[in-house]
Amino acid sequence: MTNIQVTYAAQTITSIEVAEMVGREHKNVMQDIRKISSDLGVLKIQHTLYFKETTYIHQQNNQKYPMFHLTKQGCELYGNRMSGIEGTAFAVAYIERFNEMEAAEQTALPADPIALALQAALDTRQEVQDIKQDVQELKDSMCINTHQEKQLQDMAKQRVLKALGGYDSPAYKVMSKKVFPTVWRDFKNKFDLPTYRALQAKQFEEAKFFLSIWEPSSSMRYDIAVHNRQLQMAVFNQH
Repeated sequence: MTNIQVTYAAQTITSIEVAEMVGREHKNVMQDIRKISSDLGVLKIQHTLYFKETTYIHQQNNQKYPMFHLTKQGCELYGNRMSGIEGTAFAVAYIERFNEMEAAEQTALPADPIALALQAALDTRQEVQDIKQDVQELKDSMCINTHQEKQLQDMAKQRVLKALGGYDSPAYKVMSKKVFPTVWRDFKNKFDLPTYRALQAKQFEEAKFFLSIWEPSSSMRYDIAVHNRQLQMAVFNQH
């Protein structure tokens, strides 16, 4: 339990403690508990009576990781999956742990109402911070919406038309079907996307800036200039 900051506490023991008691990797204990919770769901039994999933923050890297809190009934349920001396050892360990917690509660001084109110406020603040962090993570992972897609489409269209010389230019008639895909190819390469619609919302402003300065390659600009020059030469010769 060193280097761990728990964000939830109750009359429970953690899956990390269980892993230490049974001598298994914590990830394997987590898998076992998730399987039991799934079985309880099939049986339409509320799994939170036994297990509550929460998180802890590892102080070495300040990263948040999942874990479970197990009630006494949860430990019993988990222990039923074990047999022989291992099951007996685990039963002794968790029973002693819960006895220690119960004894500590019985000998504790009466709670200070002000301290309880302060702790409740701190817990609420932590929950709000966790929710804000979850919301921010969700925002960061969201893709652009249809309105933003339309803005990018319009910007790309404007850049292509400017590069070609407008709808009426010879280059547009000859090269538009080549230049339009090029701008989106460059866009997808820049942001490493399978389609421009997969752009993350947090990259929208960066994407707009990219399109605002986009230009075709030198070779493509040369071909555009040649086609448009042919019209200019034709008009000049008519005069």
